[in-house]
Amino acid sequence: MIIIPEYLAIHEPDEKLLEIINNKEFNDRVLYEKQSDFHNIKVVENEIGRFLHYKDTYQAGFIDTPVYKGNLPYINYFAIPYLINPDIKNILLIGFGTGKIVNDWEKIFDHIDCIDVVDIEENIFDIAKEYFDFRKSDRTNFYLQDGIVFLRENKKKYDLIVVDVASDDGIDDRFLSDEYFKLINKSLSNKGLFVSNLCSSADFKNENNTFFRSVIQTYKSYFKHSAVFKGNESDRVYYKAFFDIDKRVIDITNVILISSNSAFTISDDYRKIESAGIEIKNYINDLQIFL
Repeated sequence: MIIIPEYLAIHEPDEKLLEIINNKEFNDRVLYEKQSDFHNIKVVENEIGRFLHYKDTYQAGFIDTPVYKGNLPYINYFAIPYLINPDIKNILLIGFGTGKIVNDWEKIFDHIDCIDVVDIEENIFDIAKEYFDFRKSDRTNFYLQDGIVFLRENKKKYDLIVVDVASDDGIDDRFLSDEYFKLINKSLSNKGLFVSNLCSSADFKNENNTFFRSVIQTYKSYFKHSAVFKGNESDRVYYKAFFDIDKRVIDITNVILISSNSAFTISDDYRKIESAGIEIKNYINDLQIFL
């Protein structure tokens, strides 16, 4: 089953702001297009930037506006693990996008031995190199495979596992299953960090936000410690850059969870991350709760 983000909204949007969004037209110039076994893939360029486009959505890309220049902003949360453990050596990324976060990790972390990247889309690695300036180092390994199948077969232990697997329509509920969390725990080192990107109504405290409450209970049952971030900063940047709107319009936000079976804290020494061009402080301020 696919979890469709729009169905998780609790509050109706402001009609005037919604009209701005619905009436906004982008002058997309198609640089690449291909129908694969899994996606209708496009790379498009417009006045906002350059983006990897699946079906009806921008899956990844670079924003280049006076307001913000960089990755789709929610991906910046994936740099936070450096503030927890700067000595991370082995990373697993499930869901590749443009690969910019891989190159950012190589700038931020000083002791990386390997970054294993898993994606089911066979064209994604070549697209990242040709259209998004991805640079593959000898520490990066690509695996063309379903993420859960990879985890089943995996024998390694990772200091950091990041999963970002939203499809064209939403999130496959296999990535909230009992098997999935057991496989993640099997693949984490003793102090390993697990980072996942989900979504929810932005009203975390509302008793009708049953999906968010269910996610929190699930994570509490599989991990001893979790930090939960609401996508306030990523939403602010997104709506301003794309629509020149200063507030979230649709009642859906990214929920970034950083989990571990060892206690952790988050440092306020942002210098290394900022040297890679990521202004991380506002993303850190989106921390909602420690579980």
